[in-house]
Amino acid sequence: MSRRLVAPTAPAQDPGELRSGNLPVVPDEVVRVLSVLPSASMVVSADGLVLRASARSQALGLVNRSLVTVPDIARLIDKVAGDGEAREQEMRVRRPPLGRELLELRVRVAPLGTGAILVLIDDLAEERRVDAVRRDFVANVSHELKTPVGALSLLAEAVLASSDDADQVRHFAERMQIEAARLSHLVQDVIDLSRLQGDDPHTHAEIVDVDDLVDRSIDEVRTVAAASNVDFIVGDSSHASIYGDRGQLQTAIRNLLANAVAYSPGGTRVAVEARVTGSMVEILVKDQGIGIPSNDLDRIFERFYRVDPARSRVTGGTGLGLSIVKHVCQNHGGECTAWSEMGVGSTFTLRLPLYGADPDSGPVAQHISLEQLTMPEAEVLA
Repeated sequence: MSRRLVAPTAPAQDPGELRSGNLPVVPDEVVRVLSVLPSASMVVSADGLVLRASARSQALGLVNRSLVTVPDIARLIDKVAGDGEAREQEMRVRRPPLGRELLELRVRVAPLGTGAILVLIDDLAEERRVDAVRRDFVANVSHELKTPVGALSLLAEAVLASSDDADQVRHFAERMQIEAARLSHLVQDVIDLSRLQGDDPHTHAEIVDVDDLVDRSIDEVRTVAAASNVDFIVGDSSHASIYGDRGQLQTAIRNLLANAVAYSPGGTRVAVEARVTGSMVEILVKDQGIGIPSNDLDRIFERFYRVDPARSRVTGGTGLGLSIVKHVCQNHGGECTAWSEMGVGSTFTLRLPLYGADPDSGPVAQHISLEQLTMPEAEVLA
């Protein structure tokens, strides 16, 4: 006969009714360790009473009024209680109490020296979601690399076939340079994104002047903007600072500016402004570009997602720029949001924590509206 008690569908007994004899003592060291573990955890006695349970195990519905609610877990505990051997098992069970959701769990059960039994439970759903994202990422990178690598291979063959025609060789060589640059940008973006996902920005953190950050980011894309006949309008100084990784922050702003230039027609303007709002610094990048369809706005920060793949091939976009922006913001405790209207333009807003200043003091940056982008610059900044 099994000694393990499982909560029945009827109301469980009061835990006080289960106590018979002396219960095992749970050492304070064990309690402290369990309180910081990410796993759901519980400590049970040999007669089935849950002595300690983490908030996570209760949130998953694995414990109810000092009883184990999942029969499969209870049976595993019973085996360990019987022979004293530690066990580990992956299982798929219905989530109590209604059973409408399936849980994928890794359950580890081991006896403690005090006569109690330790149960550690990991929810595998998040782990497997991360694995799926990783597999998709590798597949996407492989697919994206095929395009420039394949183009370089074909162009090399064309150069060999046209070795007697200097004009053709020059033409194909220029195309090879473009594809090589695209490949280089893709590899660099993959490296940047990989670093962002595993890097703590506070390892290389410093106090960063927001106005200087914006100016440096604009300087990085000014040549490309000039070639596209796109001008920049910069709002008043914000006199604000951010604490973080200067390189990451500059990369995020540069990516937004490069996107704005790439998707703006010649003769238009891109406005950049920084302002303090409460305890946050907002950095806005506004363009008069082609706009983003509303059904795509929720996905533009996904890796390799492109609203217009054909245009991305023309502009040389890798599909990783906005994903990098999102991760930079998250690493610094902020966020990036987007607003857009087809045929009007788009506005991207970085919101990052303000460093070391009273949010109610200091000058407020001038607000530049999309309508002002069509006005002469002297009138905008007057």
